[in-house]
Amino acid sequence: WSALLEEEEKAVRMYVRRFVDAEAMPHIAADFEAGHFRTELVAGLAELGLLGANLHGYGCAGISSVAYGLACMELERCDSGLRSFVSVQTSLAMFAIWKFGSEEQKQRWLPRMAAGELLGCFGLTEPEHGSDPGGMTTRAVRDGEGWRLDGVKTWITSAGLSDLAVVWAKTGEDADSISGFVVERSDAGYTTPEIPHKLSMRASSTGSIHLDSVYVPDDRRFPDIRGLRGPLSCLNNARFGVAFGVLGAARACLERALEYTGDRQQFGVPIASKQLTQAKLADIASDIIQASLMSLHYGRLKDAGKLSPIQVSVMKRNNCRVALNAARQARSMMGANGITVEYDVLRHALNLESTFTYEGTDEIHTLAIGRALTGLAAF
Repeated sequence: WSALLEEEEKAVRMYVRRFVDAEAMPHIAADFEAGHFRTELVAGLAELGLLGANLHGYGCAGISSVAYGLACMELERCDSGLRSFVSVQTSLAMFAIWKFGSEEQKQRWLPRMAAGELLGCFGLTEPEHGSDPGGMTTRAVRDGEGWRLDGVKTWITSAGLSDLAVVWAKTGEDADSISGFVVERSDAGYTTPEIPHKLSMRASSTGSIHLDSVYVPDDRRFPDIRGLRGPLSCLNNARFGVAFGVLGAARACLERALEYTGDRQQFGVPIASKQLTQAKLADIASDIIQASLMSLHYGRLKDAGKLSPIQVSVMKRNNCRVALNAARQARSMMGANGITVEYDVLRHALNLESTFTYEGTDEIHTLAIGRALTGLAAF
């Protein structure tokens, strides 16, 4: 499918691949085992223009959606945690400010976020409200010229690294009152405890946001967006990068499986010569090709402003299934060796269990597609 890519898109893919191979790949196994996100990579990611990559203005690179998707693929070829960092900074925190912030807010934060000088996170998910964000209990109450925020957000990528957080809270009793606020790390009552003992996304910083009567001036509230349309449009934007990115993990698993089965000798021949092995490899490759072509088509639609949320659901659901199956099948071809960090594939499989769930679970996307087909909601 490379023949369908434009020269700029090929160049972005090449530069990101070189950076990942030189700076991230040599450390990823150790970082995953240690549960460590390598913050030393941030400056390089910013220099490549990947922070706010597909946004326009305010120091952002303004590349195409397809080019951004290819960058996500190359990042996730290394590890989902690396791609997740860029996704949250770009498609959630920066996008929310770029889309819904005032001009003063955009000028205040976006150029420094694009340069990697400020890191952001996105506070929507709560301990008791994942797939149903309208049920959130985080509240914002008027206090003079500002607001007092109370609540807890959880499973927040980059929470512990972030200098600021886009936090969604209710100013009334129903979902129509939801507003977005930018909370800064220096705000009194704002803490971000790390979530320990993860078995997935270990090379990613994941935490919670605790808001204990945090005072936020009114000039840090998004001025015009109310209700779920704000946070859900951010999630829909981020899902595109997630869906494109997971194909990088799938390709990495296929490459590893091809290398391993070509070298591994059993019964006097490489196991790649066996029909069952070739059937698995053929299925993985075919699935990746189909998913890649769909992603390219949907990326072109996104750049034309014609990509619908339901198409994003189709893409996210399909590609996460393809990638997770590729990792599991690759592991099976490697036998016991496949469970070691040396061979990468189980690390990818563990990470992909998270991508299967976040940015909309497989079940929720299934029901969204079902509703689009039948006109009947089954949530």
